[in-house]
Amino acid sequence: MGVLGVASPRHAALAEGGLWARIRKHRWHYAFLVPMLALFLVFELWPIVATVFYSFYDWDGFGPLTDFVGWDNYVEAIGDPAFGQSFRNTFAFTAAALLIQLPLALGLAMVLNNRALGGRNVYRMLFFLPVVSTTAVVGVVFLILLSPVDGPVNAALTEPGIVDEPINFLGSESLALPTVIAVDLWKVFGVTLVYWLAALQTVPRELLEAARVDGASRWASFRHVTVPTLIPLGVVIVLLTTIQSFNAFDIVQTMTAGGPGGASEIVQTYIYRTAFDPAQFAPRYGFASAIALMFGVVVALAAALQYLITRRVRDSR
Repeated sequence: MGVLGVASPRHAALAEGGLWARIRKHRWHYAFLVPMLALFLVFELWPIVATVFYSFYDWDGFGPLTDFVGWDNYVEAIGDPAFGQSFRNTFAFTAAALLIQLPLALGLAMVLNNRALGGRNVYRMLFFLPVVSTTAVVGVVFLILLSPVDGPVNAALTEPGIVDEPINFLGSESLALPTVIAVDLWKVFGVTLVYWLAALQTVPRELLEAARVDGASRWASFRHVTVPTLIPLGVVIVLLTTIQSFNAFDIVQTMTAGGPGGASEIVQTYIYRTAFDPAQFAPRYGFASAIALMFGVVVALAAALQYLITRRVRDSR
C-alpha cells in the first residue's frame, strides 16, 4: 500500500490480475515445484487411487478390468484366518517396539548422554551401525548365524551343553516370529536411540544442577525434571517408532518369507504373496489391493488414537 492508504501501481496491477498475476510473478518458484508435484502424482497419489479402484475387482494384474466384485474382496479378507494372523503378527512388531525398544533406547541414551563417559561417541556409532546396514544383508547374515545345522549360535549353545540339540530358530512356529522381531529390534534400535539423544539435549542442565543442589537423587531428577521436559518430543518419538515398526517387510521376507506355516507372516508379506509371488498360480491383485487399503486405514486410525492419547497425557502434566 502507498502513503495514506492509496494503492501503489504495482499492487493495483496485482489486484487486477488476481491469481494469474501472482502466478506470473512467482512463475520460477512454481516451476521448481513441478518435478516434485509430478513425482508425487505418479508415485504417491495415483497408486493410492488405483488401489482403491482395483480393490473392487477380481483382477490378476493383467488384461482389462472386467470382473467387478464390489465388497467381496474385503469380506473375504476379514474372514480369512491367515489375514487375521498376519495382522496380529504385524502389531506384535509394534508392541515390541513400544514396550522394549523405546524404554531400552531411552535408558541407553541417558547413559550415552553422560559427559563423564569416555568414548561415548564411539558407542553411539556402534549402536547406530546396524541402521545403515542393508536389511537384506542383515537377514542373510542372521540366517547363517541361526542355522540349526552349522550356525555359530547353535554351536555356542550345544558344545558347552547348554542345550541338548540345535534350536531351529526360524523353522519353529513358536520361535520364528520372536526371532525375527528380535533381529528387527537390533537393526533399528539405533534410530530410536538417536531420537532420545536429540531429545535429551533439550533438557536444561541448569534445572538438573539445581535439582542436584537441592539433594534430589538421580531417579528424582529423572522423574521430575527430565521426563516432563521430554514429553513433547516423546510424543513425536512414540509416533515415529510406531510408524517404523510397520516397515518390517524386508527383514521378514529375507529371513522367513512369512513361514513356517504363516507363523511369522505380516500384512506386507501377505500382500506380496497374494499379488506378486511367482509361486502363485493365479495372482490376486484386486484382493491384495483390498488388504492394503484395510491395513492402511487401521494404521492411520491407530496412529491418530495414539496421538490423541499421548497428547492428553502431555497436556495433563
